[in-house]
Amino acid sequence: MELQLIRNATLKLDYGGMVFLIDPYLGEKYSQPTFAGISKNPTTNLPISIKEILNGVNTVLVSHLHPDHFDEKAEKVIPKSQQILCQPEDVKAMTYKGFTDIQALETEWTLDDITITRTTGQHGHGDRLFMMGNVSGYIFQHKDEPTLYWMGDTVWYNEVQKIIEKLQPSIIVTHSCGAVWVRDEEPVIMDEKQTVAVCEFAPYAQIVATHMESLDLATISRLHLRTFANQKGISDSQLLIPIDGEKMTFNK
Repeated sequence: MELQLIRNATLKLDYGGMVFLIDPYLGEKYSQPTFAGISKNPTTNLPISIKEILNGVNTVLVSHLHPDHFDEKAEKVIPKSQQILCQPEDVKAMTYKGFTDIQALETEWTLDDITITRTTGQHGHGDRLFMMGNVSGYIFQHKDEPTLYWMGDTVWYNEVQKIIEKLQPSIIVTHSCGAVWVRDEEPVIMDEKQTVAVCEFAPYAQIVATHMESLDLATISRLHLRTFANQKGISDSQLLIPIDGEKMTFNK
């Protein structure tokens, strides 16, 4: 299994002989308006060309349609015939965008011995949670690959704990920038404390912290997360904090 962080939540995953592009956020730096009133977004450039990102992709997996997970650039450059996996509630919107091979992932999808299971998530707290809407995470399983749990846009709460406890995934991908819309609100995805909580809850797993240093919503940097994790006794080998463009290889 090879996992490449592109930027933000965008991943390129080579798994079980297929290549997945997850949550493509492909716009140029500062091509979107501000989210938190601090800067235009995204705040960084793509680390590689769009041509390279799309090369070899079999399936595009979309967790939800927030503009930092599927943007206008992705809509424009991804071929309309490309296979898309998405939440059932997003099928209508993806059809409207012109895509013709859309698979609604209700619970589970299997192809060539790869099983992808959709999971739930809690994208924030209180009134903000209602505004953020439904999101998904995904579990990848294959007989020759480590089990991967991509948690998606969620905070740390009891349902994701149950998923980890049940499946014992070897690799867990978190969204860890502590994004907030207003600085005195609780984060809508994990911060440094919640990311370390995942590490402590699953000490047997490698945690890959992503969704960092690319939006003006972010409150936690890679350095801040690494420093906090070290203070809590979390090793660099357990908590991986890749830079944009970095590739990681994992074996079963």
